Amino acid sequence: MKVKMLSRNPDSYVRETKLDLQRVPRNYDPTLHPFEVPREYVRALNATKLERVFAKPFLASLDGHRDGVSCLAKHPKSLATVLSGACDGEVRIWNLTKRKCIHMIQAHEGFVRGICTRFCGTSFFTVGDDKTVKQWKMDGPSFGEEEEPLHTILGKTVYTGIDHHWKEAVFATCGQQVDIWDEQRSSPICSMTWGFDSISSVKFNPVETFLLGSCASDRNIVLYDMRQATPLKKVILDMRTNTICWNPMEAFIFTAANEDYNLYTFDMRALDTPVMVHMDHVSAVLDVDYSPTGKDFVSASFDKSIRIFPVDKSRSREVYHTKRMQHVICVKWTSDSKYIMCGSDEMNIRLWKANASEKLGVLTSREKAATDYNQRLKEKFQHHPHIKRISRHRHLPKSIYSQIQEQRVMKEARRRKELNRIKHSKPGSVQRVSEKKKRVVAVVK
Repeated sequence: MKVKMLSRNPDSYVRETKLDLQRVPRNYDPTLHPFEVPREYVRALNATKLERVFAKPFLASLDGHRDGVSCLAKHPKSLATVLSGACDGEVRIWNLTKRKCIHMIQAHEGFVRGICTRFCGTSFFTVGDDKTVKQWKMDGPSFGEEEEPLHTILGKTVYTGIDHHWKEAVFATCGQQVDIWDEQRSSPICSMTWGFDSISSVKFNPVETFLLGSCASDRNIVLYDMRQATPLKKVILDMRTNTICWNPMEAFIFTAANEDYNLYTFDMRALDTPVMVHMDHVSAVLDVDYSPTGKDFVSASFDKSIRIFPVDKSRSREVYHTKRMQHVICVKWTSDSKYIMCGSDEMNIRLWKANASEKLGVLTSREKAATDYNQRLKEKFQHHPHIKRISRHRHLPKSIYSQIQEQRVMKEARRRKELNRIKHSKPGSVQRVSEKKKRVVAVVK
């Protein structure tokens, strides 16, 4: 005798409390759901539209500087603390949670050219037009004390940049040459130079901490090894590079912000060809900074906008701008990878969301599940024309839009001229050069 029984687990259909949603059993057999793909397409389309509706990236404006903001620095231990230097020599320490200035120092006469924090976060360093390097306490003076630097170094030439070692009490400055300093000494440990033009920026590698990179006004990007106290190699580009930034997850990858409106991502092991050319800006790129995940970076430009690029894409995924924002001089990505700060000519520091449509605050488990589900749907249908058009569309200021149209015409004219030259020349006499290799003039070792 055969007996058939239905066995059900109460956990699969009984609610824990009366406030919970009713649990409905579902059969995942695809033959029972013939319209699953059309239904998911509609959901992906709605999710893409809602993402653009809720894309409100601007969070706050920190005002108080009396001149343009020339440099920014992050606190290595505190997410809420940010330092900024201005063109009038003033340095301010901000609390992002309260959105106000907590400390102010008149650090230099003239521009503050560079600012960096010590790896432990107890002090920070500034360099300015008055040929000095100064070390300051992060907490400021005690009650009744005067504001005095902990340490002052008087140099022979103007310093244009500074960066601190990620693990040791060593920092590097640049100007006429790259100098490596010990914090306890008033003369450099070693000086490195390759060429005779002024060096605008120097950056320590966050992974291989003995490596440095610098860019000079003679169009060079030079890599140094601190252990050997010598330059390793340099790459010469078509136009001048304003600054570089190392990828915090891949030791050998760095991105250079160039005057020719592009950014170039290089692999230091093969400098003859960039890994990727990032194009979208319509004026000189002045600053670049990586996210802590190493998957994206943000760039600041003279065209009054900032853009967010995926590392492996040539086009930006976001562009941020406001009516008041002028030439953006410096930009930083916060250490929790959620926010972006930028300092511009009109004396403001602006705080933006890294993900424009992200909801801030505490999310319930159902909200997280819905967000994840919508994200997967958007990824699944991202190449469908209608969804692709909606997700890519961005409103741009008229000045940027008209310049993009103009540059598109110029680029097409150059391409047509190159094709005509190849067509009317002897076969093989004119070689086609890829866009990546066009910008690299030479690599010197």
